[in-house]
Amino acid sequence: MTYTWADAVGNLGVLLVLLSYLALQLERIDGQGFAYSACNALGALLLLVSLIVNFNLSSVVIEVFWLAISLFGVWRAGQRRRKRRQQVDS
Repeated sequence: MTYTWADAVGNLGVLLVLLSYLALQLERIDGQGFAYSACNALGALLLLVSLIVNFNLSSVVIEVFWLAISLFGVWRAGQRRRKRRQQVDS
């Protein structure tokens, strides 16, 4: 087996997802915050890129859902941030 660019991209995605989860467990990152969801979304996206080259249906399905849920988390974090700014400005 040769190590390709797709493998490197996929491994970077795995690293992002795992590091964000580790940071959450070590209480270094807020699970409701932007950074956690953004790292998960980027990790899932990188994994999906690698899966385009090395297709696996089950992995694609979980990564699509992981990405969608993470993007929802990014959106929610943005909503919370805007609400806090509005409260401060009031």
